[in-house]
Amino acid sequence: MTPALEIENLQAWYGESHILHGVSLTVQPGEVVTLLGRNGAGRTTTLRAIMGLTGARSGSIKVNGVEAIRLPTHRIAHLGIGYCPEERGIFASLSAEENLMLPPQLAGREPGMSVAEIYEMFPNLVERRHSQGTRLSGGEQQMLAVARILRTGARLLLLDEISEGLAPVIVQALAKMITTLKAKGYTIVMVEQNFRFAAPLADRFYVMEHGRIVTTIAAAELQASMPALTELLGV
Repeated sequence: MTPALEIENLQAWYGESHILHGVSLTVQPGEVVTLLGRNGAGRTTTLRAIMGLTGARSGSIKVNGVEAIRLPTHRIAHLGIGYCPEERGIFASLSAEENLMLPPQLAGREPGMSVAEIYEMFPNLVERRHSQGTRLSGGEQQMLAVARILRTGARLLLLDEISEGLAPVIVQALAKMITTLKAKGYTIVMVEQNFRFAAPLADRFYVMEHGRIVTTIAAAELQASMPALTELLGV
């Protein structure tokens, strides 16, 4: 089976700063994979490098077998990747539904979720569909940010700290969303600081330190690996 995402010896820079030092990882179709690590470990930079949003990059990034390391960001997105950054990027002057409808469908790919399917998954957004972006709560903005990329037809989702700062009831709703998307065959790479949120969801964990992957843990090995993880992450 061709991996949904295969990264080999990825190096990335911001200007003169060398941030990623030989990151390699593989994500199979339908898997949920979480990047763990302390702040500054290089997790967000890994997602940004996949999308071509860092400075110089070298190594290999294959999306469904297609080499993407030299492609511009818009071409990478058209390989079927949806990126949900930590800052969410909701347009304040547009309504929730206008935000949802903003990105186009990806050409040449199967259609994304319909608005009806999205509203079934995110009932909060139905009630708030006419509200301006500025009037949405943090949790509603996060739901909208994820919903927006589901409309495009992207099947590989890069989610950066989607649970950060949200109420427990919203975090539970996001966990249910990820479980539902996995059941529908979506592939998800998450950056998460909230280990309790990520632990039951992921098939595999990559732990990063100083721009490198220092250990890989399968879900079945998680309990036995907790002492080492506690030392690495301080959880």
